[in-house]
Amino acid sequence: MLIAYTTGSFPGEYIPPTFRNYSASATIDSTVLNLGLWDTEGQEDYSELRPLSYPQTDVFICAFSVVQPGSYQNVVRWYQEVDSVCPGTPIVLVGTKVDLRVDSV
Repeated sequence: MLIAYTTGSFPGEYIPPTFRNYSASATIDSTVLNLGLWDTEGQEDYSELRPLSYPQTDVFICAFSVVQPGSYQNVVRWYQEVDSVCPGTPIVLVGTKVDLRVDSV
């Protein structure tokens, strides 16, 4: 998601998102904002390292796959982790892979 946003194209192959940093700019109401985007990886292996990147964060984007129920179940844990380090900081919840979802009738 961050690669596609910052480069304007979707990568052809899977790139493991292990603590990668990206930069981009966005214009909102004629104001140019410089964005520092960190993919802190939701895996348990990085649970002690993730909070080190949280200070001075203005907003969190918490992404989960709509086709992997376990991914959504992690949202509660991630919310608690973020809120304990940066209480009151906005969190945006993003469901990904909606194009792969199969709805049952």
